[in-house]
Amino acid sequence: MNFNRFSLLLCAAVPLTYAITADVDWPVNGGIDNIRYSPLTQINRGNVRSLRVAWSYDSHDAFTGSEMQSNPIVVGRVLYATTPTLRVVALDAETGRELWTFDPSGGGAARTRFRHRGVTVHNDRVLFTYRNYLYALDKRTGAPIPSFGKDGRVDLREGLDQPAERISISASTPGVVFEDLFIMGSTVPETLPGSPGHIRAFDVNTGARRWIFHTIPQPGEFGYDTWPPDAYKISGGANAWAGVTIDPKLGLLFAATGSASFDFYGSNRHGDNLFADCVLALDARTGRRVWHFQGVRHDVWDLDFPAAPSLVTVTRNARKVDAVAQITKTGFVFVLDRRTGQPLFPIEYRQVPASPIDGEQLADTQPYPFKPPPFTRQSLTEDMLTRRTPDAHAAVLAQFRKLKTGMFTPPSFEGTIEFPGVDGGGEWGGAAFDPDSALLYVNANEMPWIVRLIPNNDTSLYNNKCATCHREDRTGTTSAPSLEGIGERRSRDQLAAIIREGTGRMPGFSDLGAKNTGDLVDFLATGKDKGADPAVRNDPSWLPYRSDGETLFRDPDGYPPLTPPWGTLNAIDLNAGVIRWKVPFGEFPALAAKGITNTGSDNYGGPVVTAGGLVFIGATNFDRKFHAYDKRTGALLWETTLPAAGNATPAVYQINGREYVVIVCGGGKNGAPSGSSIVAFALPPR
Repeated sequence: MNFNRFSLLLCAAVPLTYAITADVDWPVNGGIDNIRYSPLTQINRGNVRSLRVAWSYDSHDAFTGSEMQSNPIVVGRVLYATTPTLRVVALDAETGRELWTFDPSGGGAARTRFRHRGVTVHNDRVLFTYRNYLYALDKRTGAPIPSFGKDGRVDLREGLDQPAERISISASTPGVVFEDLFIMGSTVPETLPGSPGHIRAFDVNTGARRWIFHTIPQPGEFGYDTWPPDAYKISGGANAWAGVTIDPKLGLLFAATGSASFDFYGSNRHGDNLFADCVLALDARTGRRVWHFQGVRHDVWDLDFPAAPSLVTVTRNARKVDAVAQITKTGFVFVLDRRTGQPLFPIEYRQVPASPIDGEQLADTQPYPFKPPPFTRQSLTEDMLTRRTPDAHAAVLAQFRKLKTGMFTPPSFEGTIEFPGVDGGGEWGGAAFDPDSALLYVNANEMPWIVRLIPNNDTSLYNNKCATCHREDRTGTTSAPSLEGIGERRSRDQLAAIIREGTGRMPGFSDLGAKNTGDLVDFLATGKDKGADPAVRNDPSWLPYRSDGETLFRDPDGYPPLTPPWGTLNAIDLNAGVIRWKVPFGEFPALAAKGITNTGSDNYGGPVVTAGGLVFIGATNFDRKFHAYDKRTGALLWETTLPAAGNATPAVYQINGREYVVIVCGGGKNGAPSGSSIVAFALPPR
C-alpha cells in the first residue's frame, strides 16, 4: 500500500456511519500500565487489509538529522504530540486539524536534534520538557500556566543538591501523574563531571518539588557503600531516562535506570554502583525505596535498561501474579514480582571476564535469567559473520580478528565488540503486552558496535580519528587538506557539522558523541590539548581513559557485518517463559530490490497490541513501513509506506465509534531521511 496514493483519499468528504459509542482515549505515554495495549476490536485480523489514511498532519519543521519520536496522547478528542524542534501541537484527533501550537524557543529554535517522546496530559494542563525546563501549558490554548513554577515553567537544574550552573539535564520521556504529583526521570550526559539522574516528584499544580530519590546514594542512604565515599559529588547517570511507570492501586512507582557515568571506564566508581542499571520500586507518595533489582553490576558497557518497566499479570502455579517485565539491551527479559521484586524465573549469577585496563575493577559475576530465553543472539562469533558477498566477508573477518568479543567482555585498547550492541536488543520503544495471552511483544536490533578506549587527551582523539588522512602534525596529504589554521577558516559550528556529517571524501563520525566532538573542535580551533592541562588532570572527575566514540560495526557497503536476521519481532510467553514466535523485522530497500528480503533491519520505536488480534508497529528505519501482524502467529497481515520512518510507538483510540491507529513519522536515525508528519489510519467510512 502506497502512502501517496492513499493520501489522496483525504480529499473525499464522505460522512461516517459508524454507530456512536463511547470514545476511547490513549491517555498516557505507553498506554495504561505501560503495556501498549488497546481493548478496541473494530480493526481486526479480518479487515485490517482495508486500512487507509484517515488524516495526516505535517508540522513542517524537520531538518537534516532531526528525529520525532512522540507516542501521541489522545484525551477528550484532542491529540497532543511534540515535533522535531520540540514544538507542542494539539490536533483534532478526528480530522488532524491543528488547534494550537506552542514553541518554547519563541521562534528561535536552533537546528539541534532532539530525541523526545511526547507529553503528559492531566486535568487542565499539558506537561512537557524543553531542554532544562519543565512546562505546564493550558490544554485548551497552549499558553503557559503562570501559577506553575515561574511563569509556567520549572528549571530542572535546581534542587539537585549541586550548583545549578554545573548541571546539564533534560528529559526525553514524559513523566507520570499520581494523585497530585508529577513524577519524572531525566536525561543527563554520559560523561564526567556528571549530572545526577535522581528521580523527582513535583506538585502537579504549583511545580514545587515534593520528594527526591537519590539514584546515586548519599551518606547514610541504602546503597552508599556500593560506591567510593565521595562518588555522589562527581558521578552522574543512573537516570530513569526511559521514563517511569505508576501502579496507582499499590501506590508504587517503577523505574528502570541507566548506567553510571562514565559509561565505559569506572576506575573512580569501584563497586556495584547502586542504583545504576536497576529496576526500582518506590513509594509513589514519598519516594521511599521499596525494592530494587540490579540487572548489570558496575556497568562499563552502556547496558542501561532501555525502556520503562511494564506492569503485567502472569500465571504462576495456577494463580495470577502481578509482576514487572523489564526488557534489556542484552536480549534478556527479567520478570519480577511487583510487590517484592523477587524473580519469577530463576536467575544464575555467572562468572564474567575481568578487565585488562589498569585501575578498573569489574564485578565478578552478572545475572543470567534461566527464562525466558534471550530474544537476540548475545555474542558475535566468527561463524556468524556476513556471507552477503565474498569481499564483504573477507573485510569483516579481517576486522573481526583484531577485536575482542563475547558477552560482558570489557572495553579494551584493541577494541571490543558489543553485541547485540549499545543500540541493540530491546529498545526505548518498549514492549507490548497482551493480557489475554500473557504474550510480550518485543522488537529487537542485532547490530554490533565497537568500543575502544584511548588515553584521555585531545591529541589521542585526533590521532585516532583524523591523523591517518591529515597527518599527526595536521599538515595534510595529497588526498586530504591541511588542518593548520582551520579555526580561522571555519566556525566551531561548521567544524562540528563536518565532523558529524562528513564532507567530500571525508566520512562523518556521527557516533563520536557530543563531548568527543566538542573536544575535537576545540583542539582543531586552538591547537591546545586540554587533556595535557595539569588543572584538568587534577580535577577529581578526570579519568585517564576515554572512548573514541561508539562505532557501529558495518561491512564495507554499510550493511550489518553478520548473517541475518538484523532485526526481529518476538512474541514471548511470560507464563511459560518461552518464545512463541520470532520473525525477521524490516528490510534494506537496496537489498530487497536485488531479491535479498526478510533480512531484518535496525528499528526504533515500539509495538501496540490490540484486542482485535493485531500488533501494530512502525520502527523499521530504512524501508519506512508501518505494519500489522497477527498477534497469535506473527504473520504479516498489512503494511504501508510512511512519509518517513515511524521511529515511535503508535497510539490507538476511538472517536464517534471509529477506531484510529496513529503514528508520528520522524525518521532521521542512522542517516535515514528526516520527517515531521503524523499519520492516522482507520477503516473506510461505511
